[in-house]
Amino acid sequence: MNLLIFLIPVALGLGLLGLVAFLWSLRTGQYDDPEGAAERILQDDDDPL
Repeated sequence: MNLLIFLIPVALGLGLLGLVAFLWSLRTGQYDDPEGAAERILQDDDDPL
């Protein structure tokens, strides 16, 4: 039982840390790709062998 007193705050802390890291990555634009789709359609994938 004494182990749960230690493990529950550690698990909550790690979960909070992961959430903060995810929100930070959203704010800094890690998932933004405004030009990727526009440039991808222009690339020719049918190169002759």
